[in-house]
Amino acid sequence: MTEPKAKPLRADAQRNRDQVLAAAARAFAKCGLEATLEGIAKDAGVGIGTLYRHFPTREALIEAAYRKELATVCEAAPELLDKLPPAEALRAWMDRFADYLHTKMGMADALRAIIAAGANPYDHSLELLVGAIEPLLAAGVASGELRSDISADDVLMSLSGVALAAGDRRDQAGRLLDLLLDGLRYRA
Repeated sequence: MTEPKAKPLRADAQRNRDQVLAAAARAFAKCGLEATLEGIAKDAGVGIGTLYRHFPTREALIEAAYRKELATVCEAAPELLDKLPPAEALRAWMDRFADYLHTKMGMADALRAIIAAGANPYDHSLELLVGAIEPLLAAGVASGELRSDISADDVLMSLSGVALAAGDRRDQAGRLLDLLLDGLRYRA
């Protein structure tokens, strides 16, 4: 038996939901489990009732905020390819991935709490991220800008390593991402 599809939200309700998710990602990244739902609602410019109408539990909000961040970074790949040459699109996407991973690291305590409650916020994350990287690499290979012998998995692992190693040092992360892109361009 399949679940019925949820009715699409009205434009104002969707805007409120998106504002709550953005505020939640910021709050959980900055404060972890110390973030208050009242503070998130206030930052989003909505009442606490609106927050609870969309997210009846703290765990539901944490998971939805993480999944929204994941979707945002993954959906950026084709948008960047439409606007930029492939290597530039990949490099711009790398910056977005570093920001996503930084937010995710800030949300670590909150994410662990929902895992302990039985949810799996990471379900399909790897496939979605690899799926975002693959067309960026393919376009770069097709244009002759990037090597053809590198897998999306390898790029994802390298990006994760750079983001984890650099931590809050965004300038250093940028330089390391430039170095990574250079490695994707040239073959000895």
